[in-house]
Amino acid sequence: MRKTKPKKRYLLPDPKFQDTLVTKFVNYLMEQGKKSVAYNIFYDAVAQVEKKTNEPGLEVWKRAMNNLMPSVEVKSRRVGGATFQVPVEIRPERRINLSIKWLIEYSRARGEKTMMDKLAAEIIAASKGEGAAMKKKDDTHRMAEANKAFSHFRF
Repeated sequence: MRKTKPKKRYLLPDPKFQDTLVTKFVNYLMEQGKKSVAYNIFYDAVAQVEKKTNEPGLEVWKRAMNNLMPSVEVKSRRVGGATFQVPVEIRPERRINLSIKWLIEYSRARGEKTMMDKLAAEIIAASKGEGAAMKKKDDTHRMAEANKAFSHFRF
């Protein structure tokens, strides 16, 4: 194990909305170091969401992110010879990271033509409480609920 915890790195806010969460999202969205391309995809998707829903795009995106944040997950824990799926609470930082990952992962899996279309559609779906990313969150919660009997094995 490490002797000291690594220093926390803080992100700079994005140029358009002045929000660090947007920067974090764009960093996850980025591929091969192309940050400007990732920013363009995100901003175009937010603009498209704004056009389709007739409400501020950033607020719809934040609502989608809040809807996707899980509160419990299962972790494998070996006790004796058996491995149990033990439900554990999720740290706030990890909740944000999981919601970002799921939103991007299930956006990429959609059938629309461009990434901005895919992302916009998944943001709208998640803000309404539907879509593949929402299903992933519900499955995570259901798994934790099903294994509640093993919660006494928590570390």
